[in-house]
Amino acid sequence: MALRINDEIPNLTVTTDQGSFALHDWIGDDWAIIFSHPKDFTPVCTTEFGAVARLDAEWKKRGTKVLGVSVDGVEEHKRWKKDIETAGGAAPQFPIIADDGLEISKAFDMLPAEAYLPDGRTPNDSATVRAVFIIGPDKMLKLSMTYPMTVGRNFGEVLRALDALQLSTGKGVATPADWQVGQDVVIPATLSDEDAKAKFGEFETVLPYLRMTKAPQ
Repeated sequence: MALRINDEIPNLTVTTDQGSFALHDWIGDDWAIIFSHPKDFTPVCTTEFGAVARLDAEWKKRGTKVLGVSVDGVEEHKRWKKDIETAGGAAPQFPIIADDGLEISKAFDMLPAEAYLPDGRTPNDSATVRAVFIIGPDKMLKLSMTYPMTVGRNFGEVLRALDALQLSTGKGVATPADWQVGQDVVIPATLSDEDAKAKFGEFETVLPYLRMTKAPQ
């Protein structure tokens, strides 16, 4: 069964280059981003890890922990991090799961149950392990994205989506297409005009079911 939005993520105990822990314990009361890769020492993934490392201060500002996943082992992860720093200009401070048994990849429905890693494996053997999961403090999946091997992920978009999730979850609003921090937000259609005015103050009615207001602070 696929892991769907608002499902609780599995509370697996994982081994990383920074020790072992249960996922729910690691998340604690924070938000979390888990992003996965088919293999260490691969070009696109190296640039992505560098991008995440450069955003370290932004994740922390949002009370968000970051966790990488790759199907290689702990020692490979430690060596790979040196390459990531060289290429990306920032040292990755976050842990990377050693998913060499594919437990995480299968539990998060990134690979079919019968998948295995053959001897002399290449990134193609785990190509579908190219996903991003945003998880709330309630341990529920809030958002997921899956990319092909040839397209590097835009972590500026992941950051934007995180901002939108934190705002909509905490303030009871929605965000429109291409929304950026500071822009107007959407009032839920379930609220009457009277209730919307009591809760948000002034708003603009674009259509009877589309009402915009300033983002709550």
